Amino acid sequence: MLLDKKASLAAALAMVAEAAGQGAKLMTFPEAFLPGYPTWVWRLRPGADMALGNEIHRQLQLNAIDMSSGDLDPLRDAAAKHGMVIVMGLHELDGAFSGSTLFNTVVVIGDDGTILNKHRKLMPTNPERMVWGMGDASGLRVVDTKFGRLGCLLCWENYMPLARYALYAQQMDILVAVTWDCGEVWTSSMRHIAKEGGCWVLSSATALQGLDIPASFPGRGQLFKDEEWLNPGDAVAVKPGGALAAGPLHEEKSILYVTIDADLARAARKSLDVTGHYSRSDVFQLNVDRRPKPPAVFRDSD
Repeated sequence: MLLDKKASLAAALAMVAEAAGQGAKLMTFPEAFLPGYPTWVWRLRPGADMALGNEIHRQLQLNAIDMSSGDLDPLRDAAAKHGMVIVMGLHELDGAFSGSTLFNTVVVIGDDGTILNKHRKLMPTNPERMVWGMGDASGLRVVDTKFGRLGCLLCWENYMPLARYALYAQQMDILVAVTWDCGEVWTSSMRHIAKEGGCWVLSSATALQGLDIPASFPGRGQLFKDEEWLNPGDAVAVKPGGALAAGPLHEEKSILYVTIDADLARAARKSLDVTGHYSRSDVFQLNVDRRPKPPAVFRDSD
């Protein structure tokens, strides 16, 4: 499904149907699931593979999600059909201004199919900056769902203390850490955040092997080996306070299920509430500018 919008969307819909069959009402997907995380950028040789990188990037542009074109309508319809909140990571094509820049975006779809929030990654990491532009803070929001107040951060945004704090300050019950990172250190970080924020933390990368890369992928033989795990997935759910509730799901291509009680989040903040009684707002304050930052403003009339 990598670089294939139609196939990756079909895979997502199949997973939603499977999870709905098990009674799930909240489903989260990994970073850039549509149409796949750009793992190749960590393997291209700087300078030497410029032509190959350009070819791959053009295919990515052609298969990215344009929010203004209805690309997400099938997923929105599925959310409404199953009464499910869906959190989806995707490559977003800027359909409003440049028509070519991509953003690393996470979208929260409500159980009635409405878009509750769209957040673009504030700072792409290392070679990701050759793929994605930088987002603004307009989507740095926590939204109400039937299952608690939910916020999202993308991968290493979860290592940005002020980004985390901005969400903590919005009465967050559930943090969805949409990611490509994995392993023991990442899981430890998710447990730390659950303790720090007094919130549930749900995190998963895409469990992906070289053999999952389609034969049509440019430079496939040069970049990937069939037998290797490109990412073990390591889906995990952490309780408020830091205890593991489920996972990590390591090197398994399946869905991790967990039962969430959002009331546990607010109860967990009795002794440590970092934006409440433990904040010392007389000493420290955070200012967040969530005004959209469009590259152009057009005024055609007074």
